[in-house]
Amino acid sequence: MVSHRILPARCNGSELNIPCRRQSSGASTPRIRPTTLDIPGLTKSKVSPDGRIAQRDVGSKLVIVMVGLPARGKSYITKKLARYLNWLQHDTKIFNVGEKRRVVAHHGPHTMPNSPDHVRTKSEQKAEDALTAARILINGDAPGAGIPALNLPAASMSVVTNDKEEKKANDSNAPEQGMDGSAAFFDPANTKAAALREQCAIDTLDELLHYVLEEGGSVGILDATNSTLPRRKMVIQRIREKAGGINVLFVESICEDETLLEANMRLKLSGPDYKDKDPLASLEDFKKRVAIYEKNYVPLGEYEEFNNMPYVKMIDVGRKVISHQIRGFLSAQAVYYLLNFNLAPRQIWITRHGESLDNVDGKIGGDSNLSENGKKYARTLTKFVSEQHKVWEARQAEKHLHTHFPPHPGDTTPPNPHFQPAGLDPSAERSFCVWTSMLKRSVQTGECFDEEEFDVKQMRMLDELNAGNMEGLTYTEIRTRFPKEYAQRQSDKLQYRYPGPGGESYLDVINRLRPVIVELERMTDHCLLITHRSVARVLLAYFMGLRRDQVADLECPLGMLYALEPKPYGVEFKAYRYSPPQDTFEYIPDYQLKKSANPH
Repeated sequence: MVSHRILPARCNGSELNIPCRRQSSGASTPRIRPTTLDIPGLTKSKVSPDGRIAQRDVGSKLVIVMVGLPARGKSYITKKLARYLNWLQHDTKIFNVGEKRRVVAHHGPHTMPNSPDHVRTKSEQKAEDALTAARILINGDAPGAGIPALNLPAASMSVVTNDKEEKKANDSNAPEQGMDGSAAFFDPANTKAAALREQCAIDTLDELLHYVLEEGGSVGILDATNSTLPRRKMVIQRIREKAGGINVLFVESICEDETLLEANMRLKLSGPDYKDKDPLASLEDFKKRVAIYEKNYVPLGEYEEFNNMPYVKMIDVGRKVISHQIRGFLSAQAVYYLLNFNLAPRQIWITRHGESLDNVDGKIGGDSNLSENGKKYARTLTKFVSEQHKVWEARQAEKHLHTHFPPHPGDTTPPNPHFQPAGLDPSAERSFCVWTSMLKRSVQTGECFDEEEFDVKQMRMLDELNAGNMEGLTYTEIRTRFPKEYAQRQSDKLQYRYPGPGGESYLDVINRLRPVIVELERMTDHCLLITHRSVARVLLAYFMGLRRDQVADLECPLGMLYALEPKPYGVEFKAYRYSPPQDTFEYIPDYQLKKSANPH
């Protein structure tokens, strides 16, 4: 890697402090307030009655700019960060330059919905216009003409040939050199491809800024390499031209651990550029692409510090984190989250407590004991989870034995990319935590677990949503005695807060669950959470990245057990239903979380 030392003229803060755009209306004039504390459900003001960042408070919003070489986990970081911020009710969206580049180079601009009944939004129309312009500008093609896919051997084909004439004949129908998505496409000497990539970066950034400034977004994340100083200068200059004093946070992902880096690269082989291609040829081509980037790569550091630009460096996906001049509430929340997650393979189980005496009577809240059916559920849960734990550990040990570096021809199963400290056996069995709430029905459901084998702990954060004055009532009684409150809750269950001492809303539950989520992301152990309906809904909404309008109405009945396994590009999800006659749990294939038919 080439080392670069940059000594630019000091910008006197211009990288960060260009004034916001000013409009004629005093009510809509953008304001620079980077320290404003806006938390849905916990704050409110005249300009932000619901606690969300007001449209005019541009300085409280945030643009996150990713930096780093390919296969360093940038997309993994952006997806998890977006999921967390959206779960906290801060509207966040990822804008991926690579996706736009693939659309322009491979498919042409006409990719928007094209049914007679579909009416394009302004964002869709703007995106299509940008793609069309880029395609004509770069390729000189008529709209719609496409570039063939990457010309690498299929997974079932031979990788090496020594017959140059035969290879030349086979390549006679290959796409234009350097415009097929191979490593040559990323060579700076390839002027057509370089111009295309630059235009895609600008268009993607403009879409991000439109989302934050015009569509009510709070956080926009630019997912791209941004690995050169000229590219980052272009990004910050365009942000300042269009968005003035909005907060900008650069996040760089670096991989120093060779095993982690190799695993990251293996994941790329199943991506859109190399799908169904031979893994050895694809890996070789991808390493050539990375080598091209490395020649011009300038890590965050000297230039950003000289110009007072906030940044955070993540080394080996959280093994080491370096931050510089973090400003603003959202930036601080983002960095706090980045400090606390990992890629270690593990299972997270979520279930409600067994049936309680109040469940039998249809009462909400309270602190009743388990019914006889509930006690039977607790015993079956303990047995089933213990068995599944052993099965999972055996499968992980088997997978570890068959991990290949480099991949074998036809090998499409990548190893799990996570940092493994030296001297620690990656196949060693992990600890298993059982967390319950502090309410009797949850505590009693977890009592069958042997504390010599499981780390059993009670957490008040996992308690059921407090119904205030309506604790211990049935929904029929609430509808009869408090019709206005009942109707108000039905109209907006997410924000509705029960009246009376201790009364809570779903937003309150989200905020008290933050330390639980962060701990689940930080730890490498397995965990079973035995909790309640509202809490289970909120937890599932986080891990599955559900929309805001799905959280409070999610179907989550008694007797369901959910298994979640964090993966590099999402969460593997399984569901099991308790079967009292067989006294076991039945796996439900293709189970989908959905809105509950029960309005409560």
